[in-house]
Amino acid sequence: MASAQGGVAGREAAVLGAGRQGTAAAFDLLRFGGAARVRLIDADPVRLSDAALRLQHLGLGDSLETAAVDATDERALAKALEGAVTAVCALPYRLGPAAARAALAAGCSLADLGGNTEISRRILELDRPARERGVCLVPDTGLAPGLANTLAADGLRRLPAARSVRIWCGGLPQTPIPPLGYRQVFSIEGLLNEYSGDAVYLRGGEIVRVPALSEREELELPGVGRVEAFPTSGGTSTAPETFRGRLDTYEYRTVRYPGHLERFKTLADLGLLGEEKIPAGDGHVRPRDLLIRLLAPLIDRPDVPDLVVLRVEVEAPEDAAPRRVIYDLLDREDRETGFTAMERCTAHPAAVVAEMAAAGEIDPGAQRLETGVPPEPFLERLARRPLALTVREE
Repeated sequence: MASAQGGVAGREAAVLGAGRQGTAAAFDLLRFGGAARVRLIDADPVRLSDAALRLQHLGLGDSLETAAVDATDERALAKALEGAVTAVCALPYRLGPAAARAALAAGCSLADLGGNTEISRRILELDRPARERGVCLVPDTGLAPGLANTLAADGLRRLPAARSVRIWCGGLPQTPIPPLGYRQVFSIEGLLNEYSGDAVYLRGGEIVRVPALSEREELELPGVGRVEAFPTSGGTSTAPETFRGRLDTYEYRTVRYPGHLERFKTLADLGLLGEEKIPAGDGHVRPRDLLIRLLAPLIDRPDVPDLVVLRVEVEAPEDAAPRRVIYDLLDREDRETGFTAMERCTAHPAAVVAEMAAAGEIDPGAQRLETGVPPEPFLERLARRPLALTVREE
């Protein structure tokens, strides 16, 4: 492993995707990473202009350049990444492998937000060429999967006898709003991806699949109150298979205000999350596309401030001391910068991974987050960002 010096300070970095989280990642790399320049890349010139204006208002416009590039054109994307030592990919999860191949061609490390484990596996398949090229490719580096999994890895470092990891995480409006008690905090396509398929867990030491939107539980979380939680896909990433043989339990649940699950389960039971086109009128429509169109005006509520709540519990048998390590994060929209809690809590962890890659703190190759990103330097760098993470042992 290379010497852990420098990071992106005084060097050039890139961000793929000029949406919510991408803009926040560019802000992070400039404000906290000290990058000399960040190149923001997106196919949409209007989105690029809006992001650049937002960063200019925060006093960072002089260190930002933009490039209008279609991410499906891997050759053009690789050219746009040339000169950058590291990058954050905040594109839709389906484009992660293309972004990773482009970064590989450009000799640039990449931290991908990810969110879909099967798509992330395609990035992990690039391990050998990444090692040969001397770059790091790390998928699933946002909030959950991402920060939550790194905290779990840190808990296992602190508590070697641990047998259980349980994670709860949610992005919520600060007060419930109709009709779903929810406001959009990242792409609706990404939300529906999480609400589809199965969650992958460790139970009794074996890998099991649990349907998304099932197994509802209620709990109290400090600063939020009574909430419900349920399985969704992607949150555990590759951790269950990584820790099979060491842990009995590894589970993740999405947190929402009570009542959300029942309402959304009805939509799912009606088939509105379906991806196959069905006859409608004189043509055909994909039910999921229709649902996205219907949801967008109802839950795209930037006027409603958001929060992010995250709890990670790592637990050992009763005779261990300490028996439990608990991580809590409660973040609220930042009025000073205008970044939402979800933008902050997703972008900061990904930017830290990109910074660590540039610093040589992550070995070259395509790395699983839970084994390839050392938690101690990660948490040291994260502590320089304005996230109120607490850790306690019991």
